[in-house]
Amino acid sequence: MTDLTFPDLAATEAFAHRLAALAHPGDAILLHGPLGAGKSALARAFLRAASDDPALEVPSPSYTLVQTYQTRLGPVHHLDLWRLAGEEGVLELGWDDLVQDIVLVEWPERLGRLRPGGALDISIRIDEGDARIATITGWEDRL
Repeated sequence: MTDLTFPDLAATEAFAHRLAALAHPGDAILLHGPLGAGKSALARAFLRAASDDPALEVPSPSYTLVQTYQTRLGPVHHLDLWRLAGEEGVLELGWDDLVQDIVLVEWPERLGRLRPGGALDISIRIDEGDARIATITGWEDRL
């Protein structure tokens, strides 16, 4: 477990770019934190880096639940599970197929027993001003 401080959005984006350079199909990146912590900002920066497109439009999947992007890493699925009650809803999204690619999951607590082994957990909390503190667990062999 490692704690990283991101003093501003640019630092969060730089970290997301590093993650995109390390990710490969079958990876799950689980984004924990309260509303406004920066989960979507980190996912957006990851997707832009993975797509080599700094202007890529990345809307929050809050209402669509899952957005899929074709990237240089293969398909990346960005999920927001906030509105789901639990595992059954996740399975209805096609989880078994999605998890074969890279998945970025906001509100991963809803996964329950579907949580992939070997996932990278990033727990973000708000610090002073625009700063965020991220606790990183997993990928010890890559980070």
